Amino acid sequence: MKNSSLKSMSVDELWELHEFVVAELSHRMAAERAMLEDRLAKLGSIVPNNGAKRERRPYPKVLPKYRNPENRRETWAGRGKQPRWLAAQLGTGKKLHDFLIRKASA
Repeated sequence: MKNSSLKSMSVDELWELHEFVVAELSHRMAAERAMLEDRLAKLGSIVPNNGAKRERRPYPKVLPKYRNPENRRETWAGRGKQPRWLAAQLGTGKKLHDFLIRKASA
């Protein structure tokens, strides 16, 4: 199809052409994927996934290391982004060590 023929088309005609191309591409891609998965299955190198998600590895629970002295329920394990309460306290000049949860000695 020449560029000049696209310029002569109306917006509705272009949209209809767009929908046709998207549908045809989707159909061909699905057919190609099915053919490739079939070939891989015959080679024995793949187990069919059938859209199922892999189960995540179980991770151990991480105990908190830091506690907000103003609200004892607010804790942080030291992983990920710092909570707002901790960032605000660090901004006032306090040190991270000041918020460590100390284990009670027996």
